[in-house]
Amino acid sequence: MATEGEDRPMPSDMGEAALPELRMLPGRHKRLRDGHPWAFSNEIAMDAAARALPPGGCVRLVSANGEFLAVAGFNPRTLIAARVLSREASPPPMRALLGWRLRAALALRERLHPGGFYRLVHAEADGLPGIVVDRFGDVLSVQLNAALAEAMREDLLAALDEVLSPRRVVLRNDSPSRALEGLQLAVEEARGAGGDGGPVELRENGARFLADLGEGQKTGWFFDQRDNRARVAALAEGARVLDAYCYAGGFGVLAACRGASEVVLLDRSERALSLATAAAALNGVDARCRALRGEAFAELERLDAAGERFDVVVADPPAFVKSRKDIGPGARGYRKLARLSAALVAPGGFLFAASCSHHVGPELFAEQVARGLDDAGRGGRILALTGAGADHPVHPHLPESAYLKGQLLQLD
Repeated sequence: MATEGEDRPMPSDMGEAALPELRMLPGRHKRLRDGHPWAFSNEIAMDAAARALPPGGCVRLVSANGEFLAVAGFNPRTLIAARVLSREASPPPMRALLGWRLRAALALRERLHPGGFYRLVHAEADGLPGIVVDRFGDVLSVQLNAALAEAMREDLLAALDEVLSPRRVVLRNDSPSRALEGLQLAVEEARGAGGDGGPVELRENGARFLADLGEGQKTGWFFDQRDNRARVAALAEGARVLDAYCYAGGFGVLAACRGASEVVLLDRSERALSLATAAAALNGVDARCRALRGEAFAELERLDAAGERFDVVVADPPAFVKSRKDIGPGARGYRKLARLSAALVAPGGFLFAASCSHHVGPELFAEQVARGLDDAGRGGRILALTGAGADHPVHPHLPESAYLKGQLLQLD
């Protein structure tokens, strides 16, 4: 595994004379100096010269008394005004720096999940601010979610070519965070799609799945739930399973592979259900998997009214809370989903409930799940409190970026 100094690129002349210098306001540099990867606009002396700098360009950040702090990507138009790229006063050339960090990220992922299917880059935690890369063998799905990341596009693509030689690279530049950065939204085939722009096959937990990188959700697949899928599937032998918000079948199809007697795959998207049922066929479990198209809340209510009960229920919805103003109604949505899901769990059965809403913290999510169980008149016990897999590391100074929350419960 790459270590500090191993195959390290040599410093460049990108030093004091080459980059604009921005000063932090008096007393506002300590958080950045202590390791935080961001500087906010209200911490920087935003004079006319600073405001005139192009979004995404690199700057030298210094304290009010001139102490060097970091080289960072700067966007004068956003609250997160600076994203640290290097703590070295003269960092390596951009392409060499990107290549070194990609190799370090690759070494870690191959140690965690050998085989080439994982989140390769998870932004700040891998020293690559605003960049997400999911790997599907020789195909990559990339998000450039900040002005700095967009400015590094060509160097990043060149570094990815050098490190991995991908056959195909899809730029999923359609995330809401790009709009906040003043960037255009688009999905592009950056490398080699040709006539091969359809779904790609991946392997996870010993099963085969399909991901739609061009039109699917986010990057096309949710590697963050890998460990949770394995945890739920371990309970599935002989069980009747409901996979609500199934998307491409990650939970449900794996449960069938682990011996579930019947799996209902519920989603409102016909495209998602086609991916899920195709995955079931790839694994030879399609005879035990049934697709159900509809809005989750309405279908859960209908199944309850019909007296349906399941040994395992998975409720893994897309984010209910997109911004702080949505916290109230979104939290109530998680409570209602917990109530509807719990009502369908057979006595002694299991419920896995999850939230990927960044603005809903673990305590609030746990409170809403507990209230939902109370509303359903169900008791039980929490078996596991979970988050994203290890290929989604968290920067030590950004604990709030641990967005995924999960609860595995057994209900009485």
